[in-house]
Amino acid sequence: MLAVEMKGISKHFGLVQANQDVHFCLESGEIHALLGENGAGKTTLMRILYGLYRADEGEIFINGNKMEIHSPKDAIAAGVGMVTQHFTLVPTLTVAENIVLGYTNSLTLSQKLIEQKVQAASERFGVSVNSSALVKHLSLGERQRVEILKALYRNAKILIMDEPTAVLVPQEVDILFESLLRLVKNGLSVIFISHKLNEVMTVCDRVTVLRDGKTVGTVNKNETSREKLAKMMVGRETFLDTQRSSRKTGESVYEVKDLTASGQQVVKALDNISFTINANEILGIAGVSGNGQSELTKVLTGILKPTHGSIKLEGQEISRLSPGDLTEAGLGRTPEDRHEGTIGDLTVAENLALEDLNNYTKNNILDQKKIHEDALKKIDEFQIKASPNDRLRTLSGGNMQKVVFARALSRRPKVVIASQPTRGLDVGATEYVRKRLLEERDRGAAVILISEDLDEIMALSDRIAVLYEGCIKGIVPTSEATAEKIGLLMAGVC
Repeated sequence: MLAVEMKGISKHFGLVQANQDVHFCLESGEIHALLGENGAGKTTLMRILYGLYRADEGEIFINGNKMEIHSPKDAIAAGVGMVTQHFTLVPTLTVAENIVLGYTNSLTLSQKLIEQKVQAASERFGVSVNSSALVKHLSLGERQRVEILKALYRNAKILIMDEPTAVLVPQEVDILFESLLRLVKNGLSVIFISHKLNEVMTVCDRVTVLRDGKTVGTVNKNETSREKLAKMMVGRETFLDTQRSSRKTGESVYEVKDLTASGQQVVKALDNISFTINANEILGIAGVSGNGQSELTKVLTGILKPTHGSIKLEGQEISRLSPGDLTEAGLGRTPEDRHEGTIGDLTVAENLALEDLNNYTKNNILDQKKIHEDALKKIDEFQIKASPNDRLRTLSGGNMQKVVFARALSRRPKVVIASQPTRGLDVGATEYVRKRLLEERDRGAAVILISEDLDEIMALSDRIAVLYEGCIKGIVPTSEATAEKIGLLMAGVC
């Protein structure tokens, strides 16, 4: 029995075809992964199923019945629930209030009664929550369980999960998978959207791959591998297990001592952070989103001034330098949001020259010929699929990130600060970026890798520092690190 069947689904946004004649089937009682590069059409397809978008063409069947889904209300009535990567909870309300919000016709609510009903649902479905707790006091893993229970409370029999593990520590991922497997045994059917092939191979039964808005194929987990799935996604062979090779590090290059900085609410976003990094070394900085990574990136790259502490590059104090002066001092940086570090309406060549305009200026006039010639060299060296005169906004995310890397690394910096370098990138672009960071380390640079992807941190780093609520909870050599150990530090457990 098919829980969901989507036939011939097509969807256009202007001139962009997000889905083209897509076929997708979810069997009852299975966890079915939906894979694809960014822009492959996965989220669009699921938003059609959940009623957030209307398909231009195609049919949807739920439990064998043809459905017209015009809104999420229709989807919920048909037994479809959706848990997105960015939670839709109200932090100042309790768990029970969030779960019944918009799902009652009563003009008055008894707090005690709704808490009892939600707690009973929690026990019935085996999804552990505290119905009276305020959501703002919950961990990210606990908030996700509230989102799942909210869907189940609304009688969801089909659950769409979009990047469900993106903000979870390893222990929370394990709990999530245990919950999903238990719920599936009791009749739930799950659509699991993820970029993490290890997780797909762990928890899913079947996998459907989309590429360029079309269905590439559906395979059983037991009849495929991570490598085969990656090839289906990108259309070529990829090397998934980019790993550092051990090598002797050089002398200390970069020192951060007692670094403190305020966030947007004038509270300590960073609290007395200290670490050093050597030449020929990658220091990975791990942590769950929102624990000070953004503020650390801004301080290290000169965008935010610290309230206390020092940063030294080869013994010279640099904590008060501007971003431009930091570049001149030998620091290469890639911002956590590539869109903030580039100008979409400028050309690729102009973006490549942005941070080094003095080198292209003569008598206060830009040397356009030199900008163009240097851009051609960088495009070739960094394998950017574009021409110098292309507007940057027309590039894919991966090629846009290569432009950022080319600008930062072509000056052969002494220190590289790479913040969330593969966020939102597909398998092929991720492979390229990780190899490039290892090449920088092997060249002799000191690399600071700030990432919320623990697999990435474990694969590339020589040492791992864990950031929790603005503090360094510990620094561990990768040779001694395990996902469990780092996960506990990420959760604030020393």
